[in-house]
Amino acid sequence: MILFVQTMSWIFRPPMQGREVLKQMEEVGVRSFPVVIITAAFTGMVLALQSFTGFKRFNAESMVGTVVALSMTRELGPVLTGLMVSGRVGSAMAAELGTMRVTEQIDALYTLATNPIKYLIVPRFLAATVMLPILVVFADIIGILGGYLVSVQILGTNPTLYIRKTWDYLEFNDLYSGLVKAIFFGMIVATISCHQGFSTEGGAEGVGRATTKAVVTSSLTILISNYFITAILF
Repeated sequence: MILFVQTMSWIFRPPMQGREVLKQMEEVGVRSFPVVIITAAFTGMVLALQSFTGFKRFNAESMVGTVVALSMTRELGPVLTGLMVSGRVGSAMAAELGTMRVTEQIDALYTLATNPIKYLIVPRFLAATVMLPILVVFADIIGILGGYLVSVQILGTNPTLYIRKTWDYLEFNDLYSGLVKAIFFGMIVATISCHQGFSTEGGAEGVGRATTKAVVTSSLTILISNYFITAILF
C-alpha cells in the first residue's frame, strides 16, 4: 500500500517518460495478446459446450449465447486476463527489478539523484493499468465468438437466435463492470510485482523467490478482490 501511494504521487510529476511507458505498454499489452486471445477463445468454447449440455435438459439451449456473453464480460474475461498477465508480465517485472536490486542498480539510481519509483515503477504501473482493460475487450469479443462457433457450427444452434439472445440480455453495466475490474487488476499486478522485485534479497535465489511470490500473490489478490469489486458493483 505504501508503494501504491508513492507511485500515485509520482505519476503526474515531470518529467513524463512517454517512451518508457510505450515500451512497457508493448510488453504488457502487445506481447500478452496471443496468450490472452487463446485463453479467451477456448474458455468461450468450453463454456458454450458445457452450457449447451446442461441447458439441453431443460430445453433452454437458446440461452447459451446469453450465458457465454455475461460470463465473459462480467467475470471470466477480466479474471482470466488478469491471471494470464500476472503469470507472464508480473513475473517478468519481479525478475527484472529483483535482478536490478541484487546487482545494486537501483542503489545506483539514488546516487544519480533519480527516484527509482518514478523511473522504474510508474511506467510499468501506467502500462498495466491502461493495457489490461484493452486486453479484456479483445478477450470478451474472442470468447463470445468462440462460444458462437461451437454453438452454431458444432452444436447446431440457430445463429440468428444466438445473436439475438446475446444482445437482448447483455447490458452496458456488464461491459462496464468488467473494465472496472480490469483497471484494478492491472494496478494489483504492477504494484505487487514491482514491490516483490524491490524487496528482493539473496542473489539469484532471491530473484527466483521474488518471482514466485509475485505471481502467487498477484493471482490470489485478483481472485480475492474480484469478490469485493463484484459485491460493490452489483
